[in-house]
Amino acid sequence: MSVVGIDLGFLNCYIAVARSGGIETIANEYSDRCTPACISLGSRTRAIGNAAKSQIVTNVRNTIHGFKKLHGRSFDDPIVQTERIRLPYELQKMPNGSAGVKVRYLEEERPFAIEQVTGMLLAKLKETSENALKKPVADCVISIPSFFTDAERRSVMAAAQVAGLNCLRLMNETTAVALAYGIYKQDLPPLDEKPRNVVFIDMGHSAYQVAVCAFNKGKLKVLATTFDPYLGGRNFDEALVDYFCDEFKSKYKINVKENSRALLRLYQECEKLKKLMSANASDLPLNIECFMNDLDVSSKMNRAQFEQLCASLFARVEPPLKAVMEQANLQREDISSIEIVGGATRIPAVKEQITKFFLKDISTTLNADEAVARGCALQCAILSPAFKVREFSITDLVPYSITLRWKTSFEDGIGECEVFCKNHPAPFSKVITFHKKEPFELEAFYTNLHEVPYPDPRIGIFTIQNVFPQSDGDSSKVKVKVRINIHGIFSVASASVIEKQNVEGDHSDIPMETETSFKNESKDDVDKMQVDQEEGGHQKCHAEHTPEEEIDHTGTKSKSAPSDKPERLNQTIKKGKVKSIDLPIQSSLCRQLGQDLLNSYIENEGKMIMQDKLEKERNDAKNAVEEYVYDFRDKLGTVYEKFITQEDLNKLSAILEDTENWLYEEGEDQPKQIYVDKLQELKKYGQPIQMRYMEHEERPKALNDLGKKIQLVMKVIEAYRNKDERYDHLDPAEVEKVEKFISEAMSWLNSKMNAQNKLSLTQDPVVKVAEIVAKSKVFHNLECQLLLPSCKVQKHFRSSVQRLAGKEPNTHARPGAASPQLPVSLRHLQPPLTATGGSFSKWEREGATQSSEGAWETFPWLYCRRQERRPREPSLMGAKTRWLLGALPRKDFVKGANPGSTGRNLEIWRRASGRRSR
Repeated sequence: MSVVGIDLGFLNCYIAVARSGGIETIANEYSDRCTPACISLGSRTRAIGNAAKSQIVTNVRNTIHGFKKLHGRSFDDPIVQTERIRLPYELQKMPNGSAGVKVRYLEEERPFAIEQVTGMLLAKLKETSENALKKPVADCVISIPSFFTDAERRSVMAAAQVAGLNCLRLMNETTAVALAYGIYKQDLPPLDEKPRNVVFIDMGHSAYQVAVCAFNKGKLKVLATTFDPYLGGRNFDEALVDYFCDEFKSKYKINVKENSRALLRLYQECEKLKKLMSANASDLPLNIECFMNDLDVSSKMNRAQFEQLCASLFARVEPPLKAVMEQANLQREDISSIEIVGGATRIPAVKEQITKFFLKDISTTLNADEAVARGCALQCAILSPAFKVREFSITDLVPYSITLRWKTSFEDGIGECEVFCKNHPAPFSKVITFHKKEPFELEAFYTNLHEVPYPDPRIGIFTIQNVFPQSDGDSSKVKVKVRINIHGIFSVASASVIEKQNVEGDHSDIPMETETSFKNESKDDVDKMQVDQEEGGHQKCHAEHTPEEEIDHTGTKSKSAPSDKPERLNQTIKKGKVKSIDLPIQSSLCRQLGQDLLNSYIENEGKMIMQDKLEKERNDAKNAVEEYVYDFRDKLGTVYEKFITQEDLNKLSAILEDTENWLYEEGEDQPKQIYVDKLQELKKYGQPIQMRYMEHEERPKALNDLGKKIQLVMKVIEAYRNKDERYDHLDPAEVEKVEKFISEAMSWLNSKMNAQNKLSLTQDPVVKVAEIVAKSKVFHNLECQLLLPSCKVQKHFRSSVQRLAGKEPNTHARPGAASPQLPVSLRHLQPPLTATGGSFSKWEREGATQSSEGAWETFPWLYCRRQERRPREPSLMGAKTRWLLGALPRKDFVKGANPGSTGRNLEIWRRASGRRSR
């Protein structure tokens, strides 16, 4: 199971994975750990990431970037309209009213929803992860800003589904940073001591976030979070761009903002200048060649000028710091450390503002770029059953207060209750009790709209269906469970009605709770609501339970205090069975994608991925033709020059020239099969030349090897003729056959070589290297047959093989040792057995085969491989050889190896198996 954390940034994205016992940030195909959040669409394919960033200037209208703030927003949203002015591509209103992007793709104008655009980027990040992990990726944790509303969070979740990812959690960026910081700390205070408070400051390219977290051993709790969604690194870039636009307008008489390409180039140069000024206080130049109207522009700026220019932006750093301390009810002395992440925190003036407020030095122990991705990967590992992670509970919070509204039978007809206050722990559930006779609606919305960076306070409307009165006509008790889930999204999780079946009887002294009554209320027309809290199920939340709450018609809360002694009523009461019935809930969420629309987005993404794959294969086929043309033409003038006639050279050169021209003219845009056929056509001319060259280069070595094999066999025959006792076992008839075979082979070789020597290098060879190698193999097998041991030697080995097969006891073996088995790895060493006394009887073969899985034939040949050596009993051989053959356990080999005999016998085994000596 893969464990992937994705930092989905405004400008760049990072991917972290859990493997090799730690968290690792992986690189993309450009060996870059940072993947730009850019998508460029063309006439045939898409470019995503680094490839798309290089097309921002060249393909201005169809390269999408800076789209993160458009999630979950309508086209008429003020934020969308503000971003529309900044973006060089066109935004379009989608049929459901949300913001979309209009670009040209596959030679036609096509609108894409923001979920589709982000889905494209996530699909690319998924592909990068799969290439790094070498296995499919599905589960992941994705980071989002802590100020994202429900609509924005659901939009990111939909984008993950479009990309084929199963998002286990949408994690707030500051919470991810806190997790990456705290899980490795070994010096955190115990749970029963005062926690360590740490401030985390994240200023990225588009937003500024601050969080205060309390750490105990194995526990993280986010106390408060504040933010400025409109302050980031790009604001400083814009200040520089505006400054230089005014300067160039007066100096060069050009209006840069009218030319989108020139404006993008200026943005890129200003971003580089900003980074340089963070490290240098001196004057730094700004030079852009052919900037606009063939003009080269130049200017300069230093850090002091930059800080003066952006003074109003630096002044916005302090208010969120002050607010987060107030919300957490902490003083500066309560803060143990200040950690900063995000690219914009590298600006010296930003660091100075933070240090000035806290009166403490800031800490930079975290990787400013990769900390969020690492935290997400850690969270994914915690949620994954495939990884064992140190126990660490995480309690996040609700950034905005949430209120429920419903219709009542009071005079005003409206009831309200704030179910989650600001900075309430999350994930968290609450059970609300209503008394209703009919279906009703609950409207959820953000309480304080001025705190929410979103124009619409509505979250959604939830209809509780199938509510019915009790059998006596009274209102039914309806329990509704509302929840802030692990993604930070509000939902009505479930609803149930309590049905009573009453039976009258006299039950005295039964305790009965009394409820606080309100003036001007009757039992029938009061809508009572009780709130019970329960902890979140996914992760530990350390929030305390609150008393039951009731709401009157004015919406004010009153806490019911249970009496010390419940009333004893001597009266006839009703007692009966209670039955809970689940109720269906119909949800109508603000800016929620319909399932049909989401399925169409998923289908379209699959089609685009297939189109990209086909286009890549087409380009690969085209590149193969181009590569073959250049490579072969270069070799025709060098290594292949001797192997082709002048006439064929001129003809082939003309074909290659025509193919090159064809590639850049009518062959520029052809189907894949056309390029495949073109390559095969070229190879018909090129392969014979290549074959002649390879044969010429490899033939000498093959002939040399064959000559050595023939000489070895001839030496054995000569030794046999000289009455060498080592070859007394050879059959004279077999020796004559071998001599005849050698004579025929020599005649064949001489005739072929004489014919080959008469040919020129431009002609095809008479004999090929493959034929010579085949002859060498025949002589190799023949040599093995000649070197087979005699019957006397086989008799000497008979007891050894039977003992290794488990049929005879080994008198040399260690007491209590198990019978060894022959290794299966030696099966490929079986030599061909002949009728010269080199075979065992049938019962020996069957017995050895049953025990050693067919490797018994190796032994006689293996120990006689060197002609000057006699075979030895396995128990008398070197320890390493016996261990390799399975005749000695590993532990005995380690303890009692004999270096001398081990080396000699190991060399025999190496030669027999064709292995090199180390």
